[in-house]
Amino acid sequence: MGKIFVTLLLLSLILSIASSIRATSPKNNIWWCNQTPHPESCEYYTSKTNNYQEITHKSLFRLMLVQLVLKQVLIMQSEAQDFEQSLKNKKHKALHNDCLDLYENTIFHLNRTIECMDGKRSCSPVDVQTWLSTAHTNIQTCQTEATIVNAVDFKVSKLSNNVTELISSSLAINAGFLKKKANHHHISKGKRKKFPSWVSSDDRKLLKSRSSINADLMVAKDGSGHFMNIQDAINEAAKRESKTRFVIYVKKGTYAENIKVDVNNENIMLVGDGMKKTIITGSRSFKSGFRIYYSPTVGKFHSFIFLFSYFMKLYIKCKMSPCRTIDGSNFIARDISIQNTAGPVMGQAVALRSSSDMSVFYHCSIAGYQDTLYVHAQRQFYTGCHIYGTVDFIFGDATAMFQHCVIYARKPLPKQSNKITAQGRTNVHKNSGISIQHCRIKAAPDLKPYVDNVTTFLGRPWKRYARVAIMYTFLDTLVNPKGWSPWNKSDFALDTLYYGEYKNYGPGSSLSDRVKWPTFHAITSYSEAFPFTIDAFFSDPTLLPTTNVSISTGL
Repeated sequence: MGKIFVTLLLLSLILSIASSIRATSPKNNIWWCNQTPHPESCEYYTSKTNNYQEITHKSLFRLMLVQLVLKQVLIMQSEAQDFEQSLKNKKHKALHNDCLDLYENTIFHLNRTIECMDGKRSCSPVDVQTWLSTAHTNIQTCQTEATIVNAVDFKVSKLSNNVTELISSSLAINAGFLKKKANHHHISKGKRKKFPSWVSSDDRKLLKSRSSINADLMVAKDGSGHFMNIQDAINEAAKRESKTRFVIYVKKGTYAENIKVDVNNENIMLVGDGMKKTIITGSRSFKSGFRIYYSPTVGKFHSFIFLFSYFMKLYIKCKMSPCRTIDGSNFIARDISIQNTAGPVMGQAVALRSSSDMSVFYHCSIAGYQDTLYVHAQRQFYTGCHIYGTVDFIFGDATAMFQHCVIYARKPLPKQSNKITAQGRTNVHKNSGISIQHCRIKAAPDLKPYVDNVTTFLGRPWKRYARVAIMYTFLDTLVNPKGWSPWNKSDFALDTLYYGEYKNYGPGSSLSDRVKWPTFHAITSYSEAFPFTIDAFFSDPTLLPTTNVSISTGL
């Protein structure tokens, strides 16, 4: 009996060693590329590398893919720069500038991803998935913009589709690292977290502060500060060598400007005098000639914090196109109102576009009509905010969570119906989606007299893998019994999206007449809802449900 045991033990040891050798043995690029959703483009590009026959580990293959993506995007950027002089059409020049900006943003995030994989930057597989998702979104945004403005003769780079496929393959490979490193959270109904884990203790103190905050610069229309314009203060902050938190106090007043914070201008705070006192106004819209990507009053920020003391209110007002565009990480806004006052007749008119990773909007009002809030990409958290709009007024492909917000549907144009969300997830491996919880969905004052004559839906799928969950939220009478709308009366994405509702309440919360799509989920258990909570939504995307993809939930 003892001999048999020893024999079995030795056999087990031999098999284990053999398995280990196989796991680290070099495999050619064809074998590795067959593990991706796009083996052909993968094989084509990896075969052009020097060491494609000697890939010994998945981590090396992942790094190779991202390096190849970066190389191709750099080529796309160079080609676009060379092509710039030949552009004569104003519309094409504007689109071209958008694409150049998106390429630059993509290069920034790909370099950050490679630094992470090389061990030069501390990060997690979730960070990598977020930055790769952002790169994927950026490349597709350039193509989408050209389609939206009907620029049929605008030349999008021939490399776009291949690069998109390479990023998709990178996302699929990194998903394996997500599963391996998954936290598999203990599911409990303990005390809810007020902020995501990325918000530092110092920033939490600033957000919760009821006293005045020491500012590095002050903006004042009356000339009593360092600058009279917000953008000038932001540009000044960009000159600093240390990218630690930088506080800009914006004194009460009306500021007619469109704000942009570049990707490298990190950790900016704006402190205002209150939601109805400090006003930023702009006037951009699609019909007035601005693309959606650059219509916002508020635009591109890297690490930008709008901070407002308890006694202060910042009001940002924009007339047409995004008042603000935010691209930076760790952006926080508090007690600020951002408005696009173009009105419903002007079509798509973004008040705020954010591509800011690990950002927080705290006690903000974001108001517009169609396409009010463009949650373009990366991880974003909105708490205690008021959001106003009509058609697709929370849209985009970020990992965006809304807690304790009031979402107001406004009166649309005649024969229009309101759609609150239009989520834009285009790849099954992206960790993006919209989670709305502990909020209130109500009719704005202008809609109340007409609420019985206007149909309001919780959302419709902008892209094929749209993902939205609404939980613990008050739904007023304005919400149509069907709950959700198809995209333009088609069956697009109805077999691939994910819509879920859990423990909502109010007269519009009944699920008895909800859509009968197989991809709509009347969530019945906390374990199924847990992936959309603050504990898991940002930190463990392996828990998130998806369609036609095998994912280990860890539940």
